[in-house]
Amino acid sequence: MKFIIAGERSGVGKTTVTLAILAALARRSPVQSFKVGPDYIDPMFHRAITQRPCYSLDPLLTSEAYVRACYRRYAGEHVIIEGVMGLFDGAGSEETASTAHIARLLNLPVLLVVDCRRLSRSIAALVQGYRLFDPRVQIAGVVLNQVGSERHLQMLKAALAAVDMPVLGVLHRQDAIALPDRHLGLVPTGELSDFGAIAAQLAALGQQGFDWQGLERLGGDRAAGAAGAERGAREGPTIAIAWDRAFNFYYADNLALLEANGAALCYWSPMQEALPRADGLYLGGGFPEVFAAALADNQAARAQVRQAITAGMPTYAECGGLMYLCETLTDFDGQAWPMVGALPATVEMTGKLSLGYRQATALRDTPIVAAGETVIGHEFHRSALRQVSAQPVYRAQRYSSPQGVRLEGWRQNNLHASYIHLHWGAAPERAKRFVNACRHYRGNFRV
Repeated sequence: MKFIIAGERSGVGKTTVTLAILAALARRSPVQSFKVGPDYIDPMFHRAITQRPCYSLDPLLTSEAYVRACYRRYAGEHVIIEGVMGLFDGAGSEETASTAHIARLLNLPVLLVVDCRRLSRSIAALVQGYRLFDPRVQIAGVVLNQVGSERHLQMLKAALAAVDMPVLGVLHRQDAIALPDRHLGLVPTGELSDFGAIAAQLAALGQQGFDWQGLERLGGDRAAGAAGAERGAREGPTIAIAWDRAFNFYYADNLALLEANGAALCYWSPMQEALPRADGLYLGGGFPEVFAAALADNQAARAQVRQAITAGMPTYAECGGLMYLCETLTDFDGQAWPMVGALPATVEMTGKLSLGYRQATALRDTPIVAAGETVIGHEFHRSALRQVSAQPVYRAQRYSSPQGVRLEGWRQNNLHASYIHLHWGAAPERAKRFVNACRHYRGNFRV
């Protein structure tokens, strides 16, 4: 069983469909999931259900070759890939990094989720349009979501039978499972005390709502798969990974590449724990604005992180991690909280969403990038920095757009801090560069 779950547009329920299928399948067989696009939160839900890392497939952040290689490395007998936005929606006006792009690259069938509210016979025209728009994309069946009644279902099925489109799943309106969200999407699983009950609901919905015999027929031959990235010798440096409710946005590939280059990863909570003894620090994205009070209360950790960065510990901070390193963080209620103070800036939450792919050229060497190197990353936040006086890392702009060029990122000592999230899959030298910087620090300095 191998297929991609796509939506006819955003918001049609493809995440619920994906989680329901994963939850039902994971109870009886190992299943590997992937997520199209730069998202962090949906993969957390996948991982919480499958108990396996969910890998991101994004040919813009990485490359087409890497997408194929990543899929070949981790795919097993059962593979479920959750798409992004609508089936043919990609970066800007292009189809690059769309769900359809991934379907073509991997030669996998598509299960199309359709929101059936305010639809009956017209569903046939809609689905047939998706089928014919790009004949290279095989739409193997549909999931009917938000079905209102048995009569409504029969009308939908009759219309689809006329165009020979299999119905492989039906979810009624009363089947809806509420997944709470906030300003950047779903609330991560680590904050849901009742996630076990939600997972059980999803498994029951998955078992009852889908044609499992039909799903079993989807996909190609069994993939050999691999257990994961090979790990280097473990005599390498120790890298502290911030991981708690405030910081949990990491690409699984980035962490695997650090280990493959010999690093030992030590997970710790800036909200509750002291900074562990380490040779490097990785502060991922997340929601420091939601947990600003707890982060501020852990004065010992803030002082230790500031001292480590001042002493030259190689540090990589993305988005939420960048916010944590500022002098203060002002939340949505207008209250300012003291943060680490390693970066001479303040940060405040705003109503403006900064979202999209970014193309950036490094202005100077950092523990992650070399001067002159061009990277493609992704930005997704509702905060803004004030009173910045550090050295910028990048000259950045929107992907494929000459407009809006700006200086971005901040470099101090061995600190690389930026709003731009990077996936290292197609550029493993970034992980090697960071591990080497940590190894050098270990050999020459101690806090």
